[in-house]
Amino acid sequence: MRSFILKIFLGLILSIGFTEANAQVFPKIIKKNKSTTPATETQERKNIELRGFDQQSYLRTLSTITDSIIFENNVNLGKVRSIVSEDPNVMIWAPTNQLIKVSEQVQIDSIWITAYEYFSSWDSKKIDIYNFDPKTFQDSVNIRLYDPFFGYEWKMPLSKTPVTSTFGSRWGRWHYGTDLDLVTGDPVYSGFDGIVRVRSYDRYGYGYYLVVRHKNGLETLYGHLSKFLVDVGQEVKAGDLIAKGGSTGRSTGSHLHYELRYRGLPFDAQDVYDFDEEKIVGPNYLITPNTFAHVVKARTAAYHRVKRGENLGSIARKYGVSVSTLTRLNGISTRSILRIGQNLRVR
Repeated sequence: MRSFILKIFLGLILSIGFTEANAQVFPKIIKKNKSTTPATETQERKNIELRGFDQQSYLRTLSTITDSIIFENNVNLGKVRSIVSEDPNVMIWAPTNQLIKVSEQVQIDSIWITAYEYFSSWDSKKIDIYNFDPKTFQDSVNIRLYDPFFGYEWKMPLSKTPVTSTFGSRWGRWHYGTDLDLVTGDPVYSGFDGIVRVRSYDRYGYGYYLVVRHKNGLETLYGHLSKFLVDVGQEVKAGDLIAKGGSTGRSTGSHLHYELRYRGLPFDAQDVYDFDEEKIVGPNYLITPNTFAHVVKARTAAYHRVKRGENLGSIARKYGVSVSTLTRLNGISTRSILRIGQNLRVR
């Protein structure tokens, strides 16, 4: 009997041991409150959100990485561009609708490049900056004035364009533009797509005037304005309102003095426009050495033989030059005494 009880007791102990040995232990699950965020994580997130943005570093990196992508087949920033090297038959402008000038820089799609690097020559103070000698110009250049395929159009500079004075000799001096009648305050429009290069004032000449640089190598000048409506470096489209007409500077009445220039030299705008019919002659204009024959003639050295009763002032007025020009060309001063029969260089 005792042995039977002992066997039962031992069997119970062994069954308990095996049951515990084979039991599966599950990890304790702790439910995390999602609404609470550790203090360290919150501080890190604030640091990220409040970190300053280094604009200059970003622009430098963007310029280095994306120049070749954005301007591929359009603008080669690694090559100094000039109006001679530009292809006047391809109307491709930098891919932007807004250019901004800061000092002597322009901004193209947030990539900063100096104006000199992009345009080869860029000056927002002077009209003729190209140092072009027409005597050495022997080729013909086909200028693409507009191209609807690329979306580049043309517009007349005024709503109505009655001509009051033409290009050529006037009152003993050369008139480099075409004068178009208007009433002070009339709107003045950009003739082609381009960028405003000069916005200035000439008391004894153009008055308030603008010079707009165009992709095809031309520049247009708008003189005797009463009000500016654009800034230097601003991109404009053909037909955009850029100024109000007036009679500032050397002017006898309200009108627009309108010039077309190639490499800084003016030529007859009526070779390009039919102002009476308010239309342009065609999509192309051929510039030849004869285009600047008047400039070559004007720059040819000329001399005047001094006559009795003449002085520097009367001679200067006769040839349409300044007294300072005469003194500089002849190495004299305003106090120099002129001799009858003396040869003075006037050009």
